Amino acid sequence: MKRIEAVIKPFKLEDVKEALTGAGITGMTVSDVKGYGRQQGHSELYRGAEYVVDFLPKIKLDLIVNSEDVDNVVKIIAEAAKTGKIGDGKIFVSSVEKIIRIRTGEEDEEAI
Repeated sequence: MKRIEAVIKPFKLEDVKEALTGAGITGMTVSDVKGYGRQQGHSELYRGAEYVVDFLPKIKLDLIVNSEDVDNVVKIIAEAAKTGKIGDGKIFVSSVEKIIRIRTGEEDEEAI
């Protein structure tokens, strides 16, 4: 089992969700996060005063998938989230040692 974490632009969430749902992925956790990378934020003008926005709003997706599905899921997320501009985001893949569904006590693949 693998954990896929993807940090994407907020307006791409629906595109990614629809693409994953179409591929049979039924569950994910979505969080509002802030961060920056190479962009280093940007400056904005508000009522005549310039200020720096250091942390940009992003969406973080967390999914747990079977190991054999990882490449397909990563490809789907990358294609659906891509705008071709700086700040499109990142995808991280890591191993999951154990999953337990609290309600039923099911473990590992049965708990996905």
